[in-house]
Amino acid sequence: MKLGIDRLLAEPQLARPLQGRRLALLGHPASVTGACTHSLDALMAVPGLRLSAAFGPQHGMRGDKQDNMVETRDETDPRHGIPVFSLYGEVRYPTAAMLDSFDVLLVDLQDIGTRIYTYVTTLAYVLDACAAAGKAVWVLDRPNPAGRPVEGSLLEPGWESFVGAGPLPMRHGLTLGELARWFAARRGLDLELEVVAMEGYAPDAAPGHGWPLGEIPWVNPSPNAATLNMARCFPGTVLFEGTSLSEGRGTTRALELVGAPDLDFGRLLRRMQALAPAWLGGCWARPCWFEPSFHKHAGKLCSGVQIHTDGPFYDHAAFRPYRIAALILKAIRLEYPDYAIWREFPYEYERERLAIDLLCGGTFLRDWVDDPGALPGDLDARLGPDESAWLEERRGFLVY
Repeated sequence: MKLGIDRLLAEPQLARPLQGRRLALLGHPASVTGACTHSLDALMAVPGLRLSAAFGPQHGMRGDKQDNMVETRDETDPRHGIPVFSLYGEVRYPTAAMLDSFDVLLVDLQDIGTRIYTYVTTLAYVLDACAAAGKAVWVLDRPNPAGRPVEGSLLEPGWESFVGAGPLPMRHGLTLGELARWFAARRGLDLELEVVAMEGYAPDAAPGHGWPLGEIPWVNPSPNAATLNMARCFPGTVLFEGTSLSEGRGTTRALELVGAPDLDFGRLLRRMQALAPAWLGGCWARPCWFEPSFHKHAGKLCSGVQIHTDGPFYDHAAFRPYRIAALILKAIRLEYPDYAIWREFPYEYERERLAIDLLCGGTFLRDWVDDPGALPGDLDARLGPDESAWLEERRGFLVY
């Protein structure tokens, strides 16, 4: 399999339209070639290509910022001497001065297939800005490690935010290049948009089911995206960022673990099995204990669960992380009716609306959890039509 960046470097005819134009790269630590050379360095070495600027998303070009709302400053690249503009600092939307620095923006970001991952929103913002300024965007495509399955409701109108750039489900099943095509069509953008597609990418093929295991290295696209297992679990475990429970930050398995010091997850798992055993299919949900070294419940022993998708028991089609997370929350509400689940704090520059609602793209999940009479079937009835509608809508944007 060849990544978009590798094809651009290896096939002169692909790069020919870029010659004589000022180029900028939007990248991060996972922007590497198949040989693990950073894309910025690799592009700088190509005769006839001229990079005049670079951009970094959340966590920075180097990925050194750990948490949400930890900003990155503009800087000068120490090796190449070009400006590196931050799109997660003083601004999140490119300024006129930033746009003046290039003619073509090369986007080489490793996404993990979840709507709330902010690289999706950054992609939408740069597409909007480049269309308005007459700039071109070329997406150097990369795999979606979560694969093709779809899960979750579509973002509701009025719930747009930095973790929700458009009416996507939580688990959308597209690559970043495919998403760029969808955003451009959805928003009616008039711009030069090129997707340098991967070669030999088979998103449904086992054992990676979206990630070409054994062909390219895993490089963390953000500090807590440490494994393929995390990328698979993330469409569900990310919901716990909006709760009082730990999502495993401060451990070596962030966003694969969920827990709290004042909950009994043995008891909760039994309730989950009784409520909706089918929702736990395709994975192992293992009761465990962990102690975060920082972030929520730092220094406290937490009862929790670790979700495993990294064994022969894994069933890609049956695994539904969004529903697993919803089931955990429902079991907590039923077993601990007065438990303070929902966390109130500024989240991705939103200070009025609850983080859980921003993450879900509406209030429906929180309403379902808090309604003692609401059953798993009620949530399925809410999610199913949106999932079917998205499967149909995305059909025309698939490249692979």
